[in-house]
Amino acid sequence: MKVALVHDWLNQIGGAEDVLAALVNLYPQSPIYTSIYASELMPTVYRNWDIRTLWLDRMPAIHRHHQPYLPLYPVAWNGLNLSDYDVVLSNKSGFCHGLHVGKNTLHICYCLAPTRYIWQTDSYLAREGLGRLAKVALNPLISALKRWDYAAAQRVHHFIAISSEIRERIKTYYHRDSIVIYPPVDTTRFKPSQTVEDYFLIVSRLIPYKRIDLAVQAATRLGVRLKIGGKGRDMERLQALAGPTVEFLGYVPDEQLPGLMARCKAFLFPGLEDFGITPVQAQATGRPVIAFGGGGALDTVIPSKTGELFSEMTVDSLVEVMQRFDASAYNPSEIRTHALQFDTQVFNRQITDFVEQKWQAFQRQRAQSTTA
Repeated sequence: MKVALVHDWLNQIGGAEDVLAALVNLYPQSPIYTSIYASELMPTVYRNWDIRTLWLDRMPAIHRHHQPYLPLYPVAWNGLNLSDYDVVLSNKSGFCHGLHVGKNTLHICYCLAPTRYIWQTDSYLAREGLGRLAKVALNPLISALKRWDYAAAQRVHHFIAISSEIRERIKTYYHRDSIVIYPPVDTTRFKPSQTVEDYFLIVSRLIPYKRIDLAVQAATRLGVRLKIGGKGRDMERLQALAGPTVEFLGYVPDEQLPGLMARCKAFLFPGLEDFGITPVQAQATGRPVIAFGGGGALDTVIPSKTGELFSEMTVDSLVEVMQRFDASAYNPSEIRTHALQFDTQVFNRQITDFVEQKWQAFQRQRAQSTTA
């Protein structure tokens, strides 16, 4: 089975790249097709991979500022034909599912999210600091991109969603069914601690849509300790909101993260995310999570068992949950057991089984159509 891997862009590190790394480990001989590749911004191990870029990679300054080129991405992906492969496995949050394959190639899309820039324009513009005028100016372009994106989604043979939230969006925006296979989380790095300290914890990029401001204000109002690990453009605003019980740790090295999570009273996850890896990491250490009740948290946090959900994205709603939170009410062993279902090995098994089953069914269907 000749497999090609497809990824939107390689100029930043995030959850999408964790998924790609797992896919490369599963299919190490497969080339990776991507729109752009900024080798200087990516891990050195990527230089050992067979990465093949589109013509977009030659555009001026695109490696560090790719957003202005977004209208060109559909054109670029539309020109890629991967009919020489048996299976194409695309890892998509943008437009890479819009490539073409022939009748003998199976296209499976691991969907991180239907293209946010066009289906959730308001929230995207808000997180990028753009206002209503930008939306009005972009409306004709957004409408055209929606039509293209929808048509591209119809060419995909099978969709896999990263969470129940994404499965619903795939159904709503693309009118396609999908199954859920959760993203890989390396739970082996995270172990329970014999010592639990009296602090809440956040580890995140400090950017507005993560809604860390809710946790900062809640902890300040309640006078409870909150440690915040991470850096980002929202740092100064958050520091201005913070009282004396809130501590900003800056970047947390990988080797320090497991211990920091294992000793916290609870991990806070106040934003709306498509999945969210850090709450699973915290649960792998046996610590409960307090999260906003939406998005991927609905799959990863079980109220009264592995944590709690607050219902409204407001300071008052979070304060109410934090006030009545009792860390001793949760069983660390049960929390960790729950987290293990999201482990990388589970992802590996489910993905390879799904690809193999769909490839066998695809071959049978082709054989039947040939003899009919």
